[in-house]
Amino acid sequence: MNISFSTGRKIRIVIASACIALVSVFSYSFKEDYFELSKNIDIFVTLFREVNMYYVDELQPGTVIKTGIDAMLESLDPYTNFIPEDDIEDARFMTTGQYGGIGALIRTKDDYIVVSEPYENSPAAKADLRAGDVLIEIDGRNTKGKSTNDVVKFLKGQPQSTVKLLVQRVGVEKPFEKVITREEIKVNNVPYFGMIDDKIGYIKLTGFTDEAGREVKDALTKLKENPALEGVVLDLRGNPGGLLREAINIVNVFVDKGIDIVSTKGKVKEWDKTYKSINNPVDVSIPIAVLVNRGSASASEIVSGSLQDLDRAVIIGQRSFGKGLVQTSRPLTYNTQLKITTSKYYIPSGRCIQAKDYSHRNEDGSVGSVPDSLIKEFKTSKGRKVYDGGGVNPDITLTPLEYAPISRALATNNLIFEFATNYRARNETINPARNFMVDENLFNEFAEYTSKKDFKYETESEEILAELKKTAEKENYFSAIEPEYNKLKERMMHDKSADIQKSKAQLSELLADEISSRYYFQKGRIESSFNRDLEIKKAVEVLKNKQLYSDILTGKYTEEVKKKGK
Repeated sequence: MNISFSTGRKIRIVIASACIALVSVFSYSFKEDYFELSKNIDIFVTLFREVNMYYVDELQPGTVIKTGIDAMLESLDPYTNFIPEDDIEDARFMTTGQYGGIGALIRTKDDYIVVSEPYENSPAAKADLRAGDVLIEIDGRNTKGKSTNDVVKFLKGQPQSTVKLLVQRVGVEKPFEKVITREEIKVNNVPYFGMIDDKIGYIKLTGFTDEAGREVKDALTKLKENPALEGVVLDLRGNPGGLLREAINIVNVFVDKGIDIVSTKGKVKEWDKTYKSINNPVDVSIPIAVLVNRGSASASEIVSGSLQDLDRAVIIGQRSFGKGLVQTSRPLTYNTQLKITTSKYYIPSGRCIQAKDYSHRNEDGSVGSVPDSLIKEFKTSKGRKVYDGGGVNPDITLTPLEYAPISRALATNNLIFEFATNYRARNETINPARNFMVDENLFNEFAEYTSKKDFKYETESEEILAELKKTAEKENYFSAIEPEYNKLKERMMHDKSADIQKSKAQLSELLADEISSRYYFQKGRIESSFNRDLEIKKAVEVLKNKQLYSDILTGKYTEEVKKKGK
């Protein structure tokens, strides 16, 4: 059998790379497992050589090796990843929040790409690119059938370079061109701060990239210019986390200099460290309410958990995600990187809030949560009981908002989005977002709009009924129950128009938020929710009730009182 020179050279390169990696492992590791390491790396190299030589089809060594790398890292945890050279720029954006582009979120609609929301004051907003605009061409390249990732690459570029868009807009007969000059886009970690009412301030934190601590500091400083300020809501809902140092900086905004914020512990003991607040705070006494939910993870949990452990804030919402793992980026050859979990973090009480135990997998490969029997009790600085093993448990737990099936269907089918696009095309202005309401006439217009649209949805009862049919067919019982099944299904058939009216209040809120964002961007969406967001309302209630706030932080707010929702 003939082996080509190029193929043989590829194999030698792979083997040489593996040997270099093996030497690196040996030089770094102090464990007595050299034989196991060398044996298994040798098996891998010889296996790859044989596959590359004899597999029936020509292989791409880079693709095959990348598949092996991904599979290896996937067996560890979801946060340990290999970053190839092509993705380095995206990884850098996750750290800095900066990129060169036009500053707009996009989404797919049918075969094309649609603008879902321009950033305020971005090149897209300055050029009057609107949510709902369809991007037909970008620099002469047709976008039909392209993915959002493809189009993002077209839109990004060096600051001061230009990009020409061919745009189709609702209410405009023909497509038109827009030439937009790209800028350095900085996605703010604090997209909004302001006053909920005359006494309570609000800070929305959506990320932990560079300068997150400064942004929170600046926001609180600005809010404190209001002499009537009595408390601040820090909203971390849906915030997936980011840089550890920025979480420390944010806690430092609210606590004295020299306080232990978080500790990290891992395999490399030389890397274990306790991080303290090193700056002068903005305010150590103003009442703080932190909002969290299942989407609050990692750095969000450092902030909320540390403020809870230090009895510095009341936590409101739902139990947070439970990610107590710290990742570090390690440079590799050929401009690639490894993002690797190097340690666990421990907040001031000493607890780790990691929920999943990736070191002990089930037989089927799945990962279980920390069992209740292993959950330990810890104490806050004032002696309140807190627990590890599964996220930050709020001081006041609220039931998350559940959307009706019809609301979910209208949202996922983009009908709320499309109605807002049509509304913006017909109306140049609206009232301020705080005051904008969907009145009877506007809701009836929406109901009429959706009645002409073909969309499908299932109620929860219908989903259960469909599952029953599937199971009965699998077990060969369905023919015996089919007449009764059909009668029950017929009785359960829903009327879309009736269901829309039943969910009028919920749909009106979703419409108000979407329409407000068309005129006032993300700020409008946030301000529109102030009057009806139950978690914000509860936070305002707690902050204005000084006795309740004090009782929570001193442990007088008992479980019995908590269950009553008082």
